Amino acid sequence: MNILHVNQYDILDGAAIAAHRLHQGLLNQGHQSRLLVGRATTCDGKVAVIPDRFPIATKLNHLTSRAGLNYLTILSTFDIPKHQFYQEADILNFHDLLGGYFNYLALPQFTYDKPAVMTLHQMWSFTGHCGFSYECDRWKTGCGKCPYLNEYPPIGKDNTRLEWKLKNWVYSRSQLTIVANGSWLAEKARQSMLNRFPIHHIPLGIDTEAYQPLDPEQCRRLLGIPAGKKVLMFGAIALDYSRKGGDLLLKALQGLPASLKAEVALLIMGRGGEMISETIDIPTVNLGYVSSDRIKSIAYSAADLFLFPTRADSFGLVAQEAAACGTPTVAFKVGGVPDIVRPGITGYLAEPENIADFCHGITQLLEDQNLRQSMSETCREIVLEEYTLEIQAQRYIDLYRQIIKK
Repeated sequence: MNILHVNQYDILDGAAIAAHRLHQGLLNQGHQSRLLVGRATTCDGKVAVIPDRFPIATKLNHLTSRAGLNYLTILSTFDIPKHQFYQEADILNFHDLLGGYFNYLALPQFTYDKPAVMTLHQMWSFTGHCGFSYECDRWKTGCGKCPYLNEYPPIGKDNTRLEWKLKNWVYSRSQLTIVANGSWLAEKARQSMLNRFPIHHIPLGIDTEAYQPLDPEQCRRLLGIPAGKKVLMFGAIALDYSRKGGDLLLKALQGLPASLKAEVALLIMGRGGEMISETIDIPTVNLGYVSSDRIKSIAYSAADLFLFPTRADSFGLVAQEAAACGTPTVAFKVGGVPDIVRPGITGYLAEPENIADFCHGITQLLEDQNLRQSMSETCREIVLEEYTLEIQAQRYIDLYRQIIKK
């Protein structure tokens, strides 16, 4: 088969990394897979950027977003059918359609021309504007009176009811098969306007050769982590993004017993780690943004625990990466995180926003080496059994064939 993935980035953020891994898994199984993206950061003949012949119209998106309606002025989307990648594709796989590069009004045209899958990485496809709605469930009934206007992608005016209606109108004229990357997100989709389509749950896959347990002591020496320390790790693309819970992490670290803080070091991966380093009284090693799978694998292997204080996530790609390297995770029980962080098995789940409970999880696992070692082994076993690239790619291949056959 020839599969075309449409996404905001080729490999920059979590959804892009997830889509790129699926792309690689499909290539590994002998299929033709390509990416057509809004912005590319790699040089690869199988990746192309969507040409923008109407830059003025694209820039108008800034004005429409202030009016509370995102992406409706992006005209370059309607040129995609002229692209060679599109013309040669047997099936389309849409990923993140938000981000200022794609006009969702084009979906009916595309999905009547070719069979199509939409992979959900967050909630935006069925809300009036937000990627995650937290406790708000107005997306079930039509949005309006949005409590999170600043949630990504932010809007200047509450036109969420109108955007919700526009999306609903688009889907009523489209033919799609929906795939959610986590069980939580699949359930949300079934309660949404997307319930008119078949909805499947296919978990994210990971390259278990690139991400595997390495010698912890050697990894710590390579990263310059002080000898004799227990290592806590935190990572996100943007550490100051409220949804990722950097503020919750700070409170949790500050709330640890003084005797325990004296024994630990913090390994930080992502943009904005300097603020955390300057605030806490714990030795830190700040790696900054890391794109290399090898370096990330070294970092996860150097850690005793991975800390994942996210307020909302559909799955938890970084927790999966940690598990593949045999590192248990302490997280909050939100969204799709319980798919990969399983209490007493692969980590500890604290009640949402409960700093004391999060601290308790860190303390319990750091002080019980036998439990931590058992979890480490189980983490790796579960990833090999459930989350390899081969398993994910084969599930998609089976679904693609089923859709094309119809």
